[in-house]
Amino acid sequence: MADFARSHTGALDSEAPAAAPLDLPQRFDEVIEDLHVVRLPMVTRFRGITEREVALFTGPSGWAEFSPFVEYGTEEASRWLRASLEFSGLIPQTTALAEAAPSTVPVRGSSPAVAEAGTSGETVDVNGTLPACPPDQVAPILSRYDRVGTVKAKVAEHGFASLDEDLTRLREFRRLCPETTLRLDANAGYTLSEALQACEAFAEFDLQYFEQPVPEVEQLAELRDELARRGLPIVIAADESIRKAEDPLRVAELGAAEVIIVKVQPLGGIGAALDVIGASGLPAVVSSALESSVGLAAGAELAARLPRTDRSLDILGDRVACGLGTGRLFTADVVAEDEALTPVDGAIPVTRIVPDPDRLQQLAVDPGRFAWWADRLQSCWSALRG
Repeated sequence: MADFARSHTGALDSEAPAAAPLDLPQRFDEVIEDLHVVRLPMVTRFRGITEREVALFTGPSGWAEFSPFVEYGTEEASRWLRASLEFSGLIPQTTALAEAAPSTVPVRGSSPAVAEAGTSGETVDVNGTLPACPPDQVAPILSRYDRVGTVKAKVAEHGFASLDEDLTRLREFRRLCPETTLRLDANAGYTLSEALQACEAFAEFDLQYFEQPVPEVEQLAELRDELARRGLPIVIAADESIRKAEDPLRVAELGAAEVIIVKVQPLGGIGAALDVIGASGLPAVVSSALESSVGLAAGAELAARLPRTDRSLDILGDRVACGLGTGRLFTADVVAEDEALTPVDGAIPVTRIVPDPDRLQQLAVDPGRFAWWADRLQSCWSALRG
């Protein structure tokens, strides 16, 4: 496997676009011989699911995760695989990542691995995540995050019909955490007119930003203009609108958001995400895609490299709290609890994760689901070959 990676370090030209075809063998199992697929049970329903399936494999740089949501098609999911192959060292890292100051990342787990990126002992701040839940569940859920200084609350689970429930939950949150920084995320759950009404209602909570209230970039731009006209000081962040390399340019061109949310797997890797941030010129927050600790490790490496600008400092502060505390949403992970990337004093380390073999066996999916993931990986592998 290491010989394969060394022989293909010239497969991507440094000036090639992120979507350039990869020089790969015909089948993934010629390179990836240790594929594992696990099912992680969740503390509460989140993003409409109560368990998360993820695929894991190793390369010269260590373990990586491939975990596009099951409803994603091959074209979208193949970007997730590109990110996983890069993080594992099976394909070259992109120019942006190579130019980031490298140093050895420590390894958590039962066997050694070495990776270039990050700083030994470095940590990144994270936010807690409050899913749509009854008010009496707010305190128990937040208690899982230890002492985070920022919380992102999910709203609009059922669109505008959820507004009263959202307000009740957020008021309970503010009663419990009057000084905690609050972000909201609607996952594009509103129409433009509904988003305006929701913003007026949510203004009482002193938000750091409101993430993706409406689906389209043009709608985000209209929303920002109308909020300014009404004198509502709500910062808009774009998440679902930042899915491909060309998206941030459109967001920036239209002035559709003041903050962008970036995720390693959906954007095709750490280097691709850094290129996205640079292209937009906007402050960025790294978020997870509801990953195991293996996937969160890639997010932590990206978070450690976020550029600091005057605008970033003004909106997000000196230490950007990233959405990488989602390990607390699982009742089990692929490593022991003391090895998992879960927040301690509001931060997680920049490190590599090595899954525990017993956990991989205990959490393994049934043969039918393994075959489904293997077929999916092969389809994405073929798409990357071009």
